[in-house]
Amino acid sequence: MARSIATEDIVGKDGLLEFVRPRHHWVMTTMRRDGRPQISPVTGGVGPDERLLVSTYPSRDKVHNLRRDPYTTICVLSDHFGGAWVQVDGRATITGVPEAVDGMVEYFRSVSGDHPDWDEYRAAMIRQGKCLLSIEIERWGPIATGGFPAAVIPLIGDQT
Repeated sequence: MARSIATEDIVGKDGLLEFVRPRHHWVMTTMRRDGRPQISPVTGGVGPDERLLVSTYPSRDKVHNLRRDPYTTICVLSDHFGGAWVQVDGRATITGVPEAVDGMVEYFRSVSGDHPDWDEYRAAMIRQGKCLLSIEIERWGPIATGGFPAAVIPLIGDQT
């Protein structure tokens, strides 16, 4: 059986955004008060201003943590678990409704496209009391895939 070799593709911001835009399964990490990480699976998108967007509820732990410490790390996953991924670090801004409604429209568009009734969507966001996390991208790692380091392949051969 052939072994897969891990890859790491270093990309600029344009390459990062090209990778992230079609991928909406993210894992967001914030820091708890005691300094340990708090991890949340989220659905995310990229806004027209190249910020990462997450819609959530103000009562969620990630929001409490970001109010105290606005820095976050997001792991953007491919739809297939074994697919490529990238880590993105940034600073989050939290905006509540009604100020966040236009940003929530951009969030929805980036994840799902057009909504059949934007007025209904805006009203639902206000009724639900949602908030928008807008993350300014500060740094990112390479776009990576799992597997063996290339140097290890000759040592393990094709043994199963």
